[in-house]
Amino acid sequence: MFTGCITFEELASVIKSLGQNPSKEELYQMINDVDSYGSGTIQYGEFLSLMTRKLKEHDSEEELKEAFKVFDKDQNGYISAGELRNVMINLGEKLSDEEVEQMIKEADLDGDGQVNYDEFVRMMMLSDQ
Repeated sequence: MFTGCITFEELASVIKSLGQNPSKEELYQMINDVDSYGSGTIQYGEFLSLMTRKLKEHDSEEELKEAFKVFDKDQNGYISAGELRNVMINLGEKLSDEEVEQMIKEADLDGDGQVNYDEFVRMMMLSDQ
């Protein structure tokens, strides 16, 4: 079931997969910065906000590319529903087909059922506005 919550350990895993190695204190600070409920976990929307801020802090296209690669497992230039589901499962979230399709639909501007790099960048940049 998709709870929408990301734990400290899951956040650490994602950040490390992007090539960064923050301390525990830095990770706790990241969570505290966006944890509007004080639950010690972050909601999916808060996660997007956090990732957007992290990427904007460094203003690095390279980091956006690395984040895209985390999702685009087969490196074909698109994030499919299956790839999105697998990443979310690795984050401890089991999504229904409907939930995955909704996430794809929100980011998929050209309607091809997948998220390309430009759509991914737009989603990441808009999620913090």
